[in-house]
Amino acid sequence: VQLQASGGGLVQAGDSLRLSCEASTHTFSTSSMGWFRQAPGKEREFVALVTWRRRRTLYANSVKGRFTISRDNVKKTVYLQMNNLKPEDTAVYYCAGDSAGRDDSMVASYGSWGQGTQVTVSS
Repeated sequence: VQLQASGGGLVQAGDSLRLSCEASTHTFSTSSMGWFRQAPGKEREFVALVTWRRRRTLYANSVKGRFTISRDNVKKTVYLQMNNLKPEDTAVYYCAGDSAGRDDSMVASYGSWGQGTQVTVSS
């Protein structure tokens, strides 16, 4: 799965952003899709995922209630709606695909990665 992420930017605390990630392969519809993020000097961490079959969603505790992941299999796109952004959400955000279709939050389970989009939240 080849992935292209977009939608990042510079916002103030409390603002919203919507990230998009478009896939360029037919296997998107059977892949679990996830969003991860990496802040400077930190490990890449799980943010959210959505499975392909039952569209089950899973979120990191730090974003639960503020972020919403969704997917459109016709457009081959996964979205991350981010509301009430905080300075600690500042990071490069990556979309990722797991062709095995698991509901797994581990970085190593995802074989396809987008190029990343920068999100900066000022206080």
